Formats: sequence, structure tokens, C-alpha cells
Amino acid sequence: MVVSSIFELFNSAEIISLLNSIDSLVWGPPLLILLVGTGAYLTIRLKFLQVSKLPLALKDVARSRKVDKRAQGDVSSFAALCTALSATIGTGNIVGVATAIAKGGPGALFWMWLAAFFGMATKYAEALLAVKYRTVDENGQMSGGPMYYIKNGLGHKSYSGILAKLFAFFGICAASLGVGTFTQVNAIVKSVEMTFGVPGVDTAVVVALLVALVTIGGIKSISRVAQLLVPFMAIAYVLGCLVVIAFNIENLPAALALVVKSAFTPTAASGGFLGAGVMLAIQMGVARGIFSNESGLGSAPIAAAAAKVREPAKQGLISMTGTFFDTIVICSMTGLTLILSGAWTSGASEAAYMTNNAFSAVLPTAGTYIVTIGLIFFAFTTILGWNYYGERCTEYLVGVKGILPYKAVYVFLVAAGGFLSIEAVWIIADIFNGLMAFPNLIALLALSGVVVKETEKYLKSLEAKPAGIGAHAGAHAPEAVAAAEEEE
Repeated sequence: MVVSSIFELFNSAEIISLLNSIDSLVWGPPLLILLVGTGAYLTIRLKFLQVSKLPLALKDVARSRKVDKRAQGDVSSFAALCTALSATIGTGNIVGVATAIAKGGPGALFWMWLAAFFGMATKYAEALLAVKYRTVDENGQMSGGPMYYIKNGLGHKSYSGILAKLFAFFGICAASLGVGTFTQVNAIVKSVEMTFGVPGVDTAVVVALLVALVTIGGIKSISRVAQLLVPFMAIAYVLGCLVVIAFNIENLPAALALVVKSAFTPTAASGGFLGAGVMLAIQMGVARGIFSNESGLGSAPIAAAAAKVREPAKQGLISMTGTFFDTIVICSMTGLTLILSGAWTSGASEAAYMTNNAFSAVLPTAGTYIVTIGLIFFAFTTILGWNYYGERCTEYLVGVKGILPYKAVYVFLVAAGGFLSIEAVWIIADIFNGLMAFPNLIALLALSGVVVKETEKYLKSLEAKPAGIGAHAGAHAPEAVAAAEEEE
């Protein structure tokens, strides 16, 4: 009864109104400018590395299953990327995109793309710094992320200790009260109930038990599950979206034109869509885009720090692809599916219903199952990834003794998440996402010079490698570089 009363209080109109006010303050123009501005600044300083080095980054991902036995770390670079992607690819890719377009119009998708483009440079810098400044905890596991590059990178600054602790605290709150638990399990519960008619309580308990079984093994157990599920779920969902897009392929040019036009001019009301101004499109696109790909939040570099890799910049390139896969590929698929099918004007009360409508218009029976199963896998793996993030933040604040109690509380909150209203859930997640970003972005700007130096050093080492392999190896021969890295 007490728990039920607490959740009823959270679902009240007064609390939701208060949360909305806090959310608007946190996600106001200063944070949006700081997020996109940091990415733009890093993009310029790194000479548009997310464009020029994307092919190299994708090749590194393909080779990242191979473990560098001479490097420190807990898991392979590929496992670290899958762990980060497991936390990144979640409800934001389905429900978040639908929410952004439902409120901000098709133009929100354009601002998602722009935020992701600059976010790739941000994600690169985060991962690079996470590997460079990581440490080993009392259990012999790698610990890294913003709290460590704030403390160790800005150690001489008087404010570094405070910023590091603030990030860790907000990280625990985001994992436990926002992105990692409530948002994800709430989406699973609603979707399973809608499709299969299973009571929400039963679904929440099953999800909590599965989370407990996986997370008890730590990063190695989480990464094993992530490596199995992440590629499968992403490919399956994208293929489903491509089927819907293929059925509406003649309207694709008009849909893309609508996205661009709506990004710069107000979108008129249509069907169940009430209309939206440009500022709302920007706010929804950037906020939901960041919620989805997490660039600038500082979460993904916590997983990157566990990678067995010697060069920080190499892991930066691998991690950078996470934003590319998440937003440029998967979010785009969801957004175009919603726009092409006309589902974005349906006025559906729940974002998950809207995405279901988009698929069902082309695949009447299979479409519902594609969305539901995709959402279950996306959300479940996000719960696992964020459990690890919260664990590392807990370890930073109170030491390894706090890890087990944290996991117990986390599992309880997963079970409880199905009782909150979806509106309160998203607002809480948004608030803690934004609070995490502030200390992280300050550190990224302050340490941008370190990022540039590490990048230049790594790229020069790649150019130098072929010369030592053979007389006929050119300075930019990718095959020679690949062979050299395999020999390592």
C-alpha cells in the first residue's frame, strides 16, 4: 500500500507539473547550446574527424573482436562497444523518436541528425579520455569515465573534485531513477500488455529477475549478453523498417523534403498532430536525440574504459560509431517509417502505439510483433548497460563495498518501474540526463587539448606503421595498417 501510494503521488498532476518546470529549466537554451556547441567545437578542433575517419572507425569495429592481450582492460573493444550500445539503443530509438516527432513535427528528425553529427565528435572525445585516465579498483576491475577524467585530468583545478562527485551522483540517479530503470521497464510493460495482454506486474517481475541473473556477473556477463543481443536486435529492427520504407519508397523524397522544411519553418496541424514551432522542433530533436545516443552525457565512456586497448584514440574511434549506428541509422529508420506511413499525424496517445501503427499499416500482424519484440530487446539491454554505469559511479563515490547494495536497489527499482505513468518517467529521465551532461561537458571543453594531442599522436603512428612493414608499403595503405594491427 505504501509503495502504491508513492507511485500515485508521482503520477499526480501537481508532481508532473513540477517535474515539467524543472525539466524546462534543465533543458533550456543553455544546455542545448552547450551540448551542440561542445560537439561543434570538438568537430572543428579535430578537423571533422567523424567524417574523414569514419571508414577507419568502421574497420576498427570489424576488427575489434580480437583481444589485445598486452593491453589492460576487462573486455574486448567490441564487447565494450556492444555494452555501450546496449545502454544506448533503447526506447529512445522507438518511443523517443515517436515522442519527438509527435510533439515537434518531422523537423525534429533533422535536429536529431545535426545533434548526432556533432555528437560523434563528442562521443569520440569522451571515450578517448575515459581510456587515458582510467584506473583499477580494489577488485581488479577497470574504472573510468567522466568522474575519473574530471578528477585525474583536471586534478589541479579546485573544482574538479566537486564536478567529479556531482557527475557520479547524477549518474547513479539517471541509472536508477531515469534512463536505466523506469523508462525502459515502463516501455516493456506497456508494449507487452498492449500486444500480448500480459499483466504489467508479471512482466516487471520477470524483467527484474532476468536483470538480476545477468548483472550479478558484472561487466563480463553484461558484455556477453550485449554481444549476443545488440547486433541481432539492431539488424532485425532495421530490416523491419526497410520493409515499411520500401512499400512507401515513392514518397521518400517528399518525406525527406518535409523533414528539412519543418526544421526551419513551423509545422502546420495535420490530423491528430496539433502543429509545432521551430523552437519546439529543435528542443525535441536535440533532447530526444541526446537521450537516444547519449553523446555528451558521459555514460558511454564508462563502458569504453573497460576495453582491452592500448591507444585511447583507437577506442575513441570505435565508440564514435555508437552514435552513428544509434541515431544516423536506427533513429532515422524509425523517423522515416513514422513519416512515410502517416502515423505521426495519428494523434496516438502513446508513442509506442504510434510506431505500432506505422508498422501495422504495411505489416498488419507482423508489424506489431516487430515493434514489441524490438522494444523488449532494446529496453532490456539498456537496463543491463545502465546497471553497469550506475555500479561504476557508486564505486567512485563509496568504493567497491557499495556495488552489491546498489545492484539490489537497482533490481527493485526495475520491478517497480512498471507502476509509474509514462509521462512522469520520461520527464524524470530527461532531468537526470541533463544534469549528468553539465559536469561532463565542462571537462570535455577543458581537456580538448589533450584530445587533440592524443589524436594527432595516434594518426601519426598509423601513418608510420606501413613504412616498417615493407619497402613497398605506402604511407596510407589500409591493408598494411590492418595487418600491423592484427599482428599486435
